Amino acid sequence: MIVRRLTLALLASACATLAHADLTVGVSVSATGPAASLGIPEKNTVALLPQTVAGEKVKWVLLDDATDPTTAVKNARKFAAEDKADVFIGSTTTPTSMAMLEVAVETKTPQIAMAPVPPAGDKSAWIFSTPQNFGLMARAIADHMAANGVKTIGFIGYADPYGELWLKAIQGAAEPKGIKIVAAERYQRNDTSVAGQALKLMSASPDAVLIAGSGTPAVLPQSTLVERGYKGKFYQTHGIANRDFLRVGGKSVEGTIFPVGPMLLAEQLPDNHPSKKPGLEYVKLYEGAHGANSRSTFGAHAFDAYLLLSRAVPEALKKAKPGTVEFRVALREALERIKELPAAHGVYNTTPTDHNGFDGRAVIMATVSNGDWKLLK
Repeated sequence: MIVRRLTLALLASACATLAHADLTVGVSVSATGPAASLGIPEKNTVALLPQTVAGEKVKWVLLDDATDPTTAVKNARKFAAEDKADVFIGSTTTPTSMAMLEVAVETKTPQIAMAPVPPAGDKSAWIFSTPQNFGLMARAIADHMAANGVKTIGFIGYADPYGELWLKAIQGAAEPKGIKIVAAERYQRNDTSVAGQALKLMSASPDAVLIAGSGTPAVLPQSTLVERGYKGKFYQTHGIANRDFLRVGGKSVEGTIFPVGPMLLAEQLPDNHPSKKPGLEYVKLYEGAHGANSRSTFGAHAFDAYLLLSRAVPEALKKAKPGTVEFRVALREALERIKELPAAHGVYNTTPTDHNGFDGRAVIMATVSNGDWKLLK
């Protein structure tokens, strides 16, 4: 009789534990390696996030993937097998994010990437992304080019999916406006010289050069072209929006024009901009911990992932409890039905065919002026 009572007590305890299971979030960031200047603010942001999401206690499990797709996969497998994660957040770069997707699909775990991701067929159902997509940003660049007399472009981008997707995006945005790409070059994230590529770009004499890089590696093509006397306009992508780019680039990046999420210049936004309030909230949170001007748009991608979960988790909880495949499926479904969610980088409106959900409110045009960011009116 005593044994039976003990057994019943243990079962009741187990059921209670299951009923109040913590939400587990596996986060993989590139805190070291070529993308460290992007991954570190993401890592710092996760450390500042609340310990509850929609009233549920949350366990943040944070790992570094060193900007390596193989390590990103190992991290995802650990999250799934050992931590029983309900959702993945990661990674910092497009290649590491796409590597994690294989595990997300295999384990039926929704993934929120902090890097733009390309279409992935049937696998796309399991991955969402917080940054602006390439097409949205490319259209903003092409509009600015057309308005400022640019007729020809030289392109240099990473020799990986980030660079390739940007080339396709700018081709699609620029050509309808009569802007021609006259040269296209590639480079590796860890290259120390792009002299050959710079010479080829200069020989094509483009009106402007678009560099599709991110963080500090995006400085190299621009500084090389400046050193060799290129006098045209420089455009970069939203991948440059961190202070290390300014620090390393110095005078060589003055005048750079780029599209970016509104959070970077939250104080300069008009009061009616939907991202001003959440943008300032994030800036206060991050700079309160790390000092003035420490903000990074990349850290805000992690913050926006938290905001997405805050909206989706309550809906998923109506169907299942954390720690179950049913909850993961319900969470995935909730993430693709988010409407008018103001966030640091824009307003999310997701659908089954759009797992980013941003529109033109997610883009502002900015420039580098006197070693700082400045909103272009």
